Amino acid sequence: MRRCEPPTRTRRAPAVSPVRSRDRGFVTAEAAVAVPALVVVLAMLLWGMGVGLARQECADAARGGARALARGEAPEAVRALVLAAAPRGATVEFSRDGDLHRVAVAARSPGPNGLAFPVVARASAQVEPT
Repeated sequence: MRRCEPPTRTRRAPAVSPVRSRDRGFVTAEAAVAVPALVVVLAMLLWGMGVGLARQECADAARGGARALARGEAPEAVRALVLAAAPRGATVEFSRDGDLHRVAVAARSPGPNGLAFPVVARASAQVEPT
């Protein structure tokens, strides 16, 4: 009988190019630069969204206050209404110019003191007939 011998496997040494050996550690270095850059970009996007949200809250509060004044509600009640809808720490100013009630709401956007951005929104509404 004939004996079957397994085929012999020849092992070759892995090919190492001179370029590849010089590239060791580049992925780590690139990640060390890219990750903090991505964190900074994300922080800037979140800060910008916070400024936009504060601006929108001020605008909504000013519109609601102007409509309430135009309906003839008491200024104290309107001030409470506006401050409830505005960002924390907002200031409210009322004025009347003929048939127009004007409301201005000012606040600071969220963020550290150096990055807190002042936002202001104004709205007006014509006095409704009684």
